[in-house]
Amino acid sequence: MRFDCSAVARPLGHAGGGSQGGLPTVSKNAIHSQSEKSSSVRILLADTDRRAYAPRLAMGFAALGCEVSIVCTDHHPVENIRAPYHSFSYSALRPLASLLRAIESTAPDLIIPCDDRVVQHLHQLCWEFRTHGGQQQGVASLIERSLGPASSYPIVSARYPLLQLAKAEGIRVPSTCLLQTPEDLSQWQTKQPLPWVLKADRTWGGSGVRVVEAPQDAETMFHILKSPCGLTRALKRALVNRDSFYLRDWWQACSRAVIAQAFIPGRPANCAVACWEGEVLAQMGVEVLATSEPTGPANVVRRVDNAEMVRAAERIASKLHLSGFFGLDFMIETGSGQTYLVEMNPRCTPLCHIQLGGGPDMIAALHARLAGRPFAAMPATAARSEHEMIAYFPQAWNSNSEFLKLSLQDFPLGEPELAQALLRPFPQGTLLYRIVDYLSRIPAATVVDEFGGEGGIRTPSAR
Repeated sequence: MRFDCSAVARPLGHAGGGSQGGLPTVSKNAIHSQSEKSSSVRILLADTDRRAYAPRLAMGFAALGCEVSIVCTDHHPVENIRAPYHSFSYSALRPLASLLRAIESTAPDLIIPCDDRVVQHLHQLCWEFRTHGGQQQGVASLIERSLGPASSYPIVSARYPLLQLAKAEGIRVPSTCLLQTPEDLSQWQTKQPLPWVLKADRTWGGSGVRVVEAPQDAETMFHILKSPCGLTRALKRALVNRDSFYLRDWWQACSRAVIAQAFIPGRPANCAVACWEGEVLAQMGVEVLATSEPTGPANVVRRVDNAEMVRAAERIASKLHLSGFFGLDFMIETGSGQTYLVEMNPRCTPLCHIQLGGGPDMIAALHARLAGRPFAAMPATAARSEHEMIAYFPQAWNSNSEFLKLSLQDFPLGEPELAQALLRPFPQGTLLYRIVDYLSRIPAATVVDEFGGEGGIRTPSAR
């Protein structure tokens, strides 16, 4: 059940007292004290990518009695859930102002970013308000309360600093090099035998990952990953995928940081974590059984008890004093069984809403801490559910995975309209999308995809 708040929210630029740094300022009482607020916990979800995370988290928090709000793009799958929530528009032209309006109107206890763009926008908003001071300190404090201190932002938002910190904390990581020039790549080649993995910052869902098996391909892949978003790609994403945020990326023309990692032969794994002020409240670790593509997101996973994954999550959360949700990706090496941390997702992941019988419940753990109630934290290696495998919805359904019938099916029970929306996500039903999809299937035709590649068009993925 959706309550559209656009009619009651203040116009941008008129939230009180003029503006600083191109942003509307916050009225004096925008961030209310606990005594001024209702007894229920207020949650603000933020999403630009139309993935399943936001509606599933909204359902989970609403079931616990929370007041749920979301700032998101149009045609978002959350529009199809029955749980009550308040909705705000997320503008690609003025993303920081969109976030600010939602924060001011809802005065949340916790802001939950559902994709990497939102994390970046929240970091920028916090920096703006810490820089200009004044009334905006309340918003900056709320963002830091929700994510962690501003000092953690340059680390969680970039692959290389995160892996350097992890290494210093005694966490096993692959050999890694920050590539700034082709000369850096040449030096790396003399030290590290093939294959390698090249990864670009500010990418997700496996789109910015390339496995290099031949030296002649390395420099080409490096330049593709490092290059700013091109106009062709931005227009294609805006017109076909209805994602106008890529036009902003093209206009800003920011190159990406790229790292090279030693290739670890083995099985991918990951964990999802709910934490508060550096303390891990609940977490779940899984091993990936099936993916949609070699470097893409998981379709089916199996729960595992891995002490190295648990320790890595606890050390990173503590060192950076993190709050909210985050995820860590690992590789479990074939033969040795050693676990390598390969990257971090500083926002919610597909596991965050899942609660296995007798296992950790990340939503309930965060809710209890916010409500000031006791919560019996379940150790990460505690009671096991009868379901060891989890088939993510809708990824496993779309791929017809062989593990589907053997797994806990992550179906949104009681939400048939949401299920339908996730199985056929917007904009797949639009005429332009269908035309481009048809042309991409013709051998003589190609469609420019992310990072200048060729092939079909991407649909929202979950990772």
